[in-house]
Amino acid sequence: MKHYMPTALELKGDNDDPNAAVETALADLTKTVTEGQKALGERLTALETKGGKPDEKKDDPGASKLTERLDKLEAKMNRPAGTDTKGEPSIEQKAFAAYLRHGNQAPEAELKALTVSSDTQGGYLAPTEMSGEFIRDLTEFSPIRTLATVRTTTAPAVSYPKRTGITNAKWKGETQAQEGSEPSFGQVEIPIREVNTFVDASNQLLADSGGTAEAEVRLALAEDFGQKEGLAFVAGNGVLEPEGLLTATGIGETLNGHATQLSADQLIALMYSLPAAYRARGSWLMNGGTLATLRTLKDGQGNYLWQPSYQAGQPEMILGRPVVEAVDMPDAEANAYPIPFGDFATGYRIVDRLALSILVNPYLLATNGMTRIHATRRTGGAVVQARALAKLKMATA
Repeated sequence: MKHYMPTALELKGDNDDPNAAVETALADLTKTVTEGQKALGERLTALETKGGKPDEKKDDPGASKLTERLDKLEAKMNRPAGTDTKGEPSIEQKAFAAYLRHGNQAPEAELKALTVSSDTQGGYLAPTEMSGEFIRDLTEFSPIRTLATVRTTTAPAVSYPKRTGITNAKWKGETQAQEGSEPSFGQVEIPIREVNTFVDASNQLLADSGGTAEAEVRLALAEDFGQKEGLAFVAGNGVLEPEGLLTATGIGETLNGHATQLSADQLIALMYSLPAAYRARGSWLMNGGTLATLRTLKDGQGNYLWQPSYQAGQPEMILGRPVVEAVDMPDAEANAYPIPFGDFATGYRIVDRLALSILVNPYLLATNGMTRIHATRRTGGAVVQARALAKLKMATA
């Protein structure tokens, strides 16, 4: 009587790293095989002693139990190795895998999920994969928000009291009467402006990207608003948008004397046109083109005005004060204001009413398979202390 014994390779299976369940099954099988062999040997010895033959048709409990355990173990060993379920395949990928295994005999429901190839050989196209990485253009912002003082409010406008004059004290003798004086006061009002837009996104794009596309749309809206407000803080007209640094009244001007060529002497004059308290906290603001020109300028002693930074985290300097690059500043051309200088934290104020509100409307364009995403931002900005700022004006051509 021959008994099936699994080989070492069959016990190991296709998986090089058996799991705990398989190892336990192997231990139980070894014990069962040993007990079965012993029982079968004793039974055969007894039958031979009696001169009889084993009845092959009669079920033997030990043999049946051994055979059943072997069948179960073999079935378990023949299963494919487990796969990582973190990245669950899509319906199309599952259908394509079934087609590769069974060909046209694959279930019809799965074949319907595939795209029929237009090639002369026929067949089905492998499903495309939506990448988790989006290709985007680099968005540059003017750094006014990082330089100015930023406040938040819940009102539609904010008013700041402002003193426009001082008292008029006079030297008096011992018995002379004092004279009164009334300092003049005013206020600066910063109205809150609103910028908004909406974008329509395909439902297929939102669904196929696993939420990544929607996040990219929100990021694009935030970048768009950041770019628009950065430009407004520089050159806003103050009507429907915040008041910009270059359009505000009351800021002192220093004439450059030439329409296109920057004057090193006039930059020095611009810097020292401010009171010492503001000058000590001042920064230069200009775009990359103007900065590139300034790097070649020298003073009367032949020293470069631009001073490189040799320490990590420290800004570059012009005449000992940090320079900040702002993409929205104008070029050094006729009648332009390419370079402002001053204490921007004191001179310019930004007030936020609503940072960024996103409203997703999946119903308006549902019949077209589109989702509309609305975005709104409410903020204001204005010059509150013009004496803290000054700007260089190019000559008229």
